[in-house]
Amino acid sequence: MLGLDTNVLVRLLIEDDAAQTRRARKLVDTASAEEETVLLSLPVLLETEWVLRSRYEMPPETILGLFRAALEARELAFEDEAAVEEALFNWQDSHSGFSDCLIVAHNRQLGCRLTATFDAQAARLPGASKA
Repeated sequence: MLGLDTNVLVRLLIEDDAAQTRRARKLVDTASAEEETVLLSLPVLLETEWVLRSRYEMPPETILGLFRAALEARELAFEDEAAVEEALFNWQDSHSGFSDCLIVAHNRQLGCRLTATFDAQAARLPGASKA
């Protein structure tokens, strides 16, 4: 299994550095040709959203589209894919951040009946509650 770091995923998603994008694509293509899983972990997704939002000033709708495209890519696998899909679904209609949506969705996948939070926005998410 090959795990990707945030900087490699960012190159794949936005292709802003031609040389690094080629190297990232070659890594993924080689692993895929060898039937090796290419994993995107939850911390990498959280950090990627932060980088795209803060460094590249992308709006949530754009990031949402990039993440959905990555989910559809055959060569990429996701840690807790069900939670990622749920988080993206909830994020599109929420005032909460992606990280809150992912935390609540991941906790639900882990069997939590609720995620308690002091964050008023996050408490409005399905599966969350004000502490």
